[in-house]
Amino acid sequence: MANVAPAGSAKSHGAQVARSRGFAWFARSGLFARGVVYAIVGVLAIKLALGDSGKTTDQQGALQTIAKQSFGTALLVAMAIGLAGYASWRLMSAWIDRGDGAKDRISAALSGVAYLILCITAVKIVVGAKAGSNDPAEATGGVLGWPAGRYIVGAVGLIIIGEGLAQLYKGLAKTFLEDSRTHEMSRRVRKLFTTLGTVGYLARGVVFALIGYFLARAAYDYDPDKAIALDGALAKLSSLDYGPYLLGLVAAGLIAFAAYAIADSRYRKV
Repeated sequence: MANVAPAGSAKSHGAQVARSRGFAWFARSGLFARGVVYAIVGVLAIKLALGDSGKTTDQQGALQTIAKQSFGTALLVAMAIGLAGYASWRLMSAWIDRGDGAKDRISAALSGVAYLILCITAVKIVVGAKAGSNDPAEATGGVLGWPAGRYIVGAVGLIIIGEGLAQLYKGLAKTFLEDSRTHEMSRRVRKLFTTLGTVGYLARGVVFALIGYFLARAAYDYDPDKAIALDGALAKLSSLDYGPYLLGLVAAGLIAFAAYAIADSRYRKV
């Protein structure tokens, strides 16, 4: 029982921090930063769909793109702060009990860890350190070598497919509106906000489902080279029949999600 009180006190203190005005702004900066990252990914993908000689990228690649711009270091520092804000908010949401279900808290924890890693990547780019390998095949190959690694990779693939289906449902059912202060929006703003969110979540759902599918295939075929990340999922779309059109649609959806995320930095309940 001696450890229960300190844990309860820490959670209580965490809840107080989460309700503070400063932490709210910190979290909102993270929502904005997430939107910027998705905007870069979407723009590069749509340029490829239009025939530009380039390639798709993922979130880490988006940060490297920022670093190459004028005042890139200052921009990247701002992005790192924002990503830290988003990661902190998601991890705090997973830790304290806000009445969310177990699924929502697990999702928040995974999202928080992913964006914390992205924040660390931004910091490494700023200081000139090697950002580290972002090759999903290399990471998957390492896990496949573990005892029961094939089942672990397969399970993660299925979880990501499930997350993709959840994103599709969120977009179709418009449940994302429950997380935002829509009562503060005018009718026109709410209509635009709803459209951006719907299109954005559908695009994210497609991308997540593709990533999960190829990860599950890597486990099934015992072939780590079949594992892909965000950039790989977009590249797979471009290689299909009518690939440029499909890639263009998904890229436009990711840009819509970016605009939704940026707008949500103003309206999200935090």
